[in-house]
Amino acid sequence: QNPKTSAIVKQLVAERNVEELQKCFGLRMEFGTAGLRAAMGAGISHMNDLTIIQTTQGFCRYLEKNFSDLKKRGVVIGFDARAHLSSGGSSKRFARLAANTFISQGVPVYLFSDITPTPFVPYTVTHLKLCAGIMVTASHNPKQDNGYKVYWENGAQIISPHDKGISQAIEENQEPWPQAWDDKLIDSSVLLHDPYATVNKEYFKDIQKQCFHRNINKETNLKFVHTSVHGVGHKFVQLAFEAFDLRPPFAVPEQKDPDPEFPTVKYPNPEEGKGVLTLSFALAEKDGAKIILANDPDADRLAVAEKQESGEWKVFSGNELGALLGWWIFTCWKNQNRDACAIKDVYMLSSTVSSKILRAIALKEGFHFEETLTGFKWMGNRAKQLMDQGKAVLFAFEEAIGYMCCPAVLDKDGVSAAVITAEMASFLATRNMSLSQQLKAVYDEYGLHITKASYFICHDPKVIQQLFDNLRNYDGENTYPKSCGRFKVSGIRDLTTGYDSSQPDQKAILPTSKSSQMITFTFANGGVATMRTSGTEPKIKYYSELCAPPGNSDVEQLKKELDELVNALEKHFFQPEKNNLQRKTE
Repeated sequence: QNPKTSAIVKQLVAERNVEELQKCFGLRMEFGTAGLRAAMGAGISHMNDLTIIQTTQGFCRYLEKNFSDLKKRGVVIGFDARAHLSSGGSSKRFARLAANTFISQGVPVYLFSDITPTPFVPYTVTHLKLCAGIMVTASHNPKQDNGYKVYWENGAQIISPHDKGISQAIEENQEPWPQAWDDKLIDSSVLLHDPYATVNKEYFKDIQKQCFHRNINKETNLKFVHTSVHGVGHKFVQLAFEAFDLRPPFAVPEQKDPDPEFPTVKYPNPEEGKGVLTLSFALAEKDGAKIILANDPDADRLAVAEKQESGEWKVFSGNELGALLGWWIFTCWKNQNRDACAIKDVYMLSSTVSSKILRAIALKEGFHFEETLTGFKWMGNRAKQLMDQGKAVLFAFEEAIGYMCCPAVLDKDGVSAAVITAEMASFLATRNMSLSQQLKAVYDEYGLHITKASYFICHDPKVIQQLFDNLRNYDGENTYPKSCGRFKVSGIRDLTTGYDSSQPDQKAILPTSKSSQMITFTFANGGVATMRTSGTEPKIKYYSELCAPPGNSDVEQLKKELDELVNALEKHFFQPEKNNLQRKTE
């Protein structure tokens, strides 16, 4: 019933544009553990009013089956600032249609009245003890995209088998229910609640449990620049600084207000490097700020840059900031907990493609480290299991600039990560140390960990499948590569098939998934490299790391070795020319 998408379809039919109609109607969007992520537009392969109604009807029926008290507890729905003029779709409209679907079935809905960071949704699920949460966002994807992210009652993103159960329920509930399109009905419903004021108060109260140096924060002369990259983060990071008694950061004026066109950046993704931070560097130079904090548009990720003594800016990788935050959060915990026995219940987590620096810190300091599959859905669910057993999960991170610094949110949170980084930097400044110097100190103490990650773009699923099939049948059927250029392969773990050469029974310990590609190679020189497909973008990603024991400080030699390993990986395993892969560009 949306006049805009309806007109698009009628126009395509009139033009007999079969190719475009095939793209719109050939394949329904797949509902996975990340929910939905696709371009806004007409047809069942896109995000639009109809597909949102169908998805929510399926999700509602699935929740009714799983929770006898759904009508008592209810769900929370949040949204970012994305909008798509030509199809009439927007995150706010999608959120209202989803709310209408639940309310029509007598389910209470806590719908945020305004844009909100993604982490506020899992926080609200836990805080108000709700059955589920939905966040309408496409995070840092291109402007035409949108998404539908789902959280379970434990406050973590859903994992299997919920994705399959919801997917099946969507298939069974495709015809819109009566009144499905009339979202105005919710405004007069007693089942509609607005959690905005409560959650804003409670969230900022809860993150203050991670504030350990209020006096230093009040006195610091350190200046910060913050950018929300045309997303939702501005107001919330300002409030977080206030909660920690830090002076508010300078906001990049051209980027502080939400704008679904993302006019000043090619990609609204701070992970893409210096291009996204150009305006931040200029403002920092003008105002004399040493540190830049950049959130992605839904404020669940954080990038950090620091001005070096040379005048250059260093953008920390996700692994480097993970090392710093891991060190800092453990140091703060240690200062608060003098009981030597307490450490046996302390945990930190990271994903299997992230740096193993936390493992090195854990080994030396005596706490537990666990790795999970890629993505915060795994770390959030594992953290909850451990917390339910009485353990303290201090920190979890992934190299894609995602950090969980506060147990009140079982997902990555760029708001708390920004203010905790600011407190860490302010504390270090009292010792005349920069973040870069502290990072070096961490590596000196726990061993150098250097990483290199990138990706190739490939829009053809057949080529991707062929590339991974070739690696599994490298020297004849069912044989993996024994070397990569001059680098000898000493171990293989394939989480698509479940094979792990290092295990006695050759079976991988981490869960396997046939629907996504992921192979990890261990090399005789101690290097590790993982190749995997992205769940939300047309990318084949790789991650590589070389670790040295404490005391080995020949950084340049290690970097050279890692560069050579990565070059060999690209040349022999990716074969970009043969497979017509497009390299990542700055």
